[in-house]
Amino acid sequence: MISILLALITAFVVTTCAMPLTIKLTKKLKLRQTILSYVDNHSGKSGTPTMGGIGFLLGIAVASFISGIDRITLISTVVMLGYGVVGFLDDFIKVYFKRNEGLKPYQKIIFQLLIAVIISVSAYYNSSEISLIFTKIDLGIFVIPLNIFLFLAFTNSVNLTDGLDGLASTVMLVSMVFLAAIIGISSYYNSGQASSLTILCLAIVGGMFAFLMFNSYPAKIFMGDTGSLALGGAFAAITVYSGELLASALTGIMFIVSAVSVILQVLHYKRTKNRIFLMAPYHHHLERKGLHENRIVSIYAGVTFVVSALTLLAVLLCNI
Repeated sequence: MISILLALITAFVVTTCAMPLTIKLTKKLKLRQTILSYVDNHSGKSGTPTMGGIGFLLGIAVASFISGIDRITLISTVVMLGYGVVGFLDDFIKVYFKRNEGLKPYQKIIFQLLIAVIISVSAYYNSSEISLIFTKIDLGIFVIPLNIFLFLAFTNSVNLTDGLDGLASTVMLVSMVFLAAIIGISSYYNSGQASSLTILCLAIVGGMFAFLMFNSYPAKIFMGDTGSLALGGAFAAITVYSGELLASALTGIMFIVSAVSVILQVLHYKRTKNRIFLMAPYHHHLERKGLHENRIVSIYAGVTFVVSALTLLAVLLCNI
C-alpha cells in the first residue's frame, strides 16, 4: 500500500514540477501544434505547444522506478517509454517540417510492431493465460499474436482519442484507477499478494491528475503522440502482463469507441461514399452536433466510470 501511494504522489509531484518547464521549453523551441484544415473548429488551437507527454512520462517513470519496482513493471515502464520515443519522432517531424502528418503510417506501424513483437514473446514466457473475468483460458503460443494485436489496438486507440482538451488524459485517469483495483484484487485472490503492476497504474493516475491542470480546456499544452502512444503502450503492457484482457477492454471502452468509429467510417465510406458520422473519431462527431468539449469529456469519463465500476463489481463477485 505504501509503495502504491508513493507512486501516485511521486508521479503527481514530479509531473506538476515538470510541466511548467516542459511548456517553457516547447515554446522556446517553437514546438507548436499544427491543426488539420478539416478540423476547422479547432483553428484557434493552432500554435498551442505540443509534446507535453514528456512532462508526465518523466513523472510516471520516476514514480515507477522508486516505488519498489519488479521485473514486469520495469519492462512495462520501459515499453511505455519506448512507445513515447516513437511518438516523439512523430511529433518532431510534425513541428520541424511544419506539417501535421509526422511519420508515415507504415513507419509508425513498423516501430509499433517491433516493440509489440518483442514484448509479446517475452510475455508469453511469463504466462500464456488470459482472464475473461468469469473464466480463464490458456492460449499457449497463440497468445503471442493476440498480444501483438492488443499493442497495436491500444496504442492507436488512445492516439485517436487524443483529439480534445483533456479527453485522453481524463479517460486514461479513470480507466487506470479501476484497472489498478481490478488487477490488485485478482492477483491477491490468486496469489495472496497484489500485483506490482498496480504501482504503474497508480503512477499513471498521478501523472494524469497533474497533467490535467495544464491540459484541461483551454489546454496550455497538448500531450502529442509522445504522450498518447506512450499511454497506449503502457495500457497494453499492463493488460498483457496482468492477463486481464476483458477487464482492460471494458475499462478502456471509450478508447475502443474511438477506434471502432474510425474503422466503421472508413469502411462505410469506401463502400457507399457516404459517412456514418459527421466526423470521426466519435468525439468529433459529437462536436459537430454542437456539444462543447468539456461536455464530451464528461460524457466519456462518465461512461468509462460506469462501465469500469460494473467490471470491478463483476471481478469482486467472481473472486468472493
